[in-house]
Amino acid sequence: MASVNKVLLIGNLGQDPELRHTPSGAAVCTLNIATTEVRTDGGNRQEKTEWHRVIVWNKQAENCARYLAKGRSVYIEGKLQTRSWDDQSGQKRYSTEIVAQLVQFLGGGNATAGAGASRGSYDNASSQLSSFTPPPAEPPSDSMFGGSGMSSLDDIPF
Repeated sequence: MASVNKVLLIGNLGQDPELRHTPSGAAVCTLNIATTEVRTDGGNRQEKTEWHRVIVWNKQAENCARYLAKGRSVYIEGKLQTRSWDDQSGQKRYSTEIVAQLVQFLGGGNATAGAGASRGSYDNASSQLSSFTPPPAEPPSDSMFGGSGMSSLDDIPF
C-alpha cells in the first residue's frame, strides 16, 4: 500500500531564522513557525497556537535567512522527519521536524528588515521572491557527510 508524508503550513515566524552550515559547507536554516486555530466556544473566542520547527536546506536556506524575519508569513511544503540522538547524560532524545521542500514568502506581516538591510531593499526583495518558487530541495546525501550511513539531519551542527 502507498503512503504519503506531506506537510502544508501557512504561518508566521516566531523569531528570526537561524542559519548554520554543516561541516561540508551546506547551508541549513531553522524556522520556528506558529499556526493559530481560532474557534468559538459558547460565544467566547478561543485561540490555540501550535509551533512547528522547519528545516530548510541549501540556497533556499540562505534566502530564508536573508529575507525573512520574525512576524513574516510563509507558506511551507515539506515532509515530517523524526531524528534521534543521545544527549550529554546518555538519554535518547527525539525531535520531529518539517524538512521543507518549498518555502514561499507571503505578505509583510509584522516583519521589519533584518540583517542590516534597509526597508526599501526588503520590500524589493519581498516582491521579487514572493513569486519565486525554487525547485524542491532535498537534504544533502549521506555521502556529503562522509558516507556514515546516518541521516543527514543527524549531522546538523546544533
